[in-house]
Amino acid sequence: MAPLVDISRLKISFGPEIAAVRGLSLQIHEGTIHCLVGESGCGKSITALSILRLLTRNASVSADRLTYRDVDLIRAPDREIRRLSGNEIAMIFQDPMTSLNPAYTIGSQMTEGYLRHRGGTRAQAMARAEDLLGRVGVTAAGMRLGQFPHQLSGGLRQRVMIAMALMCEPKLLIADEPTTALDVTVQAQILRLLKDLQKDLGLSILLITHDLGIVARIADYIDVMYAGEVVETGPVEAVFDNPSHPYTRGLLDCIPRPEKRIKGEELGSIPGTVPRLSPKFEGCGFRDRCRLASEICARPVDIRQAPGGQGVRCTLPAGWHLNQPEGGVRQ
Repeated sequence: MAPLVDISRLKISFGPEIAAVRGLSLQIHEGTIHCLVGESGCGKSITALSILRLLTRNASVSADRLTYRDVDLIRAPDREIRRLSGNEIAMIFQDPMTSLNPAYTIGSQMTEGYLRHRGGTRAQAMARAEDLLGRVGVTAAGMRLGQFPHQLSGGLRQRVMIAMALMCEPKLLIADEPTTALDVTVQAQILRLLKDLQKDLGLSILLITHDLGIVARIADYIDVMYAGEVVETGPVEAVFDNPSHPYTRGLLDCIPRPEKRIKGEELGSIPGTVPRLSPKFEGCGFRDRCRLASEICARPVDIRQAPGGQGVRCTLPAGWHLNQPEGGVRQ
């Protein structure tokens, strides 16, 4: 079956000095939850914004392929992107407080896109908004429609954002760090809600996060992103059971585990930060933080199949990590 979203060798740069995305490829299939994971600044949100053409004007975007179904998202006319945005493709942004307009009621904001794409009366749109608010767990939904964003808690605002995204029954839901700044209990509720909605409505979800715990609980597929490119990709079980890139292994070593505490082992870390690379940079962007790096890492590296079946962008041989308890990360 053809993927719902097909991205091949996507490149995004801002002027001659900053390469935000460097040849990224990924596919999102219908009815799946696909996670894009990595540190802040690695290009996750930029990639998501490119799907809806929401990047700033100084962004330079090119790709061998960037499609939603049969629509070329780079070359399609603006009217086609407007038809898709908020209709077939919806997005939940990171911070609901800044994403919601403080000057308009929840009801006004939820019904605006619905009336534009689907028509009907305002009463019909408000009825659908109330129904969806109840479906995502908002109590007293009818009353909430007349309230303003500042009158709602962070968890309620996030539920409103999810309900708003579902107003036009999208096929693809892009969720950019949907649990940021929420307490642990509310985070779990939001994740459970997304998983239930995906099953009930047959949604495809692109979930952007830096939290591997979230990935383990909700995702079907994962792309691990570093410095603008995917370094490991595949089914979640394959990547978690047999991480084959030093960066992926380093990320997993950073997850607190009871057995580590019992054995007195220190929590892992990845010293340094994601580098800012220019469009002319070649090779593995992780090499300056990897203690197993060699001269060959300065050359372009393609994705190859790892023993677990996932794809990995690394020149190290299979099983390299068996004698590397630190995961290959520079200490």
